[in-house]
Amino acid sequence: WQKVLYERQPFPDNYVDQRFLEELRKNVHARRYRYRAVVFQSGAVVQQLCSVCVFVLTWWYMAAGALSPQGLFAAALASSLLGYVLFDAVDGGAGRWASGRTRWADLKSTLVFAAFTYGFSPVLKTLTESISTDTIYAMSALMLLGHLIFFDYGANAAIVSSTLSLNMAIFASVCLASRLPRSLHAFVMVTFAMQIFALWPMLQKKLKAQTPRCYVGVTVLFALAALAGLATVSSVGAVLFASLLLAISCLCPYCLIRLQLLKDNIHGPWDEAEIKEDLSRFL
Repeated sequence: WQKVLYERQPFPDNYVDQRFLEELRKNVHARRYRYRAVVFQSGAVVQQLCSVCVFVLTWWYMAAGALSPQGLFAAALASSLLGYVLFDAVDGGAGRWASGRTRWADLKSTLVFAAFTYGFSPVLKTLTESISTDTIYAMSALMLLGHLIFFDYGANAAIVSSTLSLNMAIFASVCLASRLPRSLHAFVMVTFAMQIFALWPMLQKKLKAQTPRCYVGVTVLFALAALAGLATVSSVGAVLFASLLLAISCLCPYCLIRLQLLKDNIHGPWDEAEIKEDLSRFL
């Protein structure tokens, strides 16, 4: 018996000899993960959950009158300036030089965004007056959940969409801002949403790529700050949120490592043929 199709042989078409399983291979393309590396990569999920938590807490304090819009705007402006300087200092300005974008262009974009947001803040405040508050809260929760689902955590998957994720977060901020007392509150809330959902992840990605240790420290401090803020509103919520963060950063990586040991993909002569030669010269 020969493994060919161009000769007639006294065997049925589905015949195989005893050497058939000699070419069996297992887990050829399986990836081997290390626990510390998986925990490090889970920091992106932890940070985004904390960002949503901080955003909702900020809205809660503003709606309750415990946080003034002037105070939030001043704190957000100071943190944005600090982050802007740190963004260039992390790589010595190499990223800015490669992109060709100047600081003057960044300043113009910031001023245009602030002017348009401030000008349309009365519209944002009254945009959802005809919609019930319960519906607003439900839409905001769904949009923030969609933001977490479609956010770019670094995985190469079809479900990832940074644009959709950001738009859903801004839509949720507009919905929640419409339930604040004044137009100034709505302006500051939308501006803060843009900072924490658009600018903050950019800084975190650069820290993760350039200074991993600093990235881990910032992630831990940010998580502790979110938990401390949540504890002032609900101690039970803080405990549940801390349990969620620990499960994502510690338990889920452990389960992934354990499940990898049970992986058993088989490869052999029954697989589809793959053309490995460069066929570009024929095209």
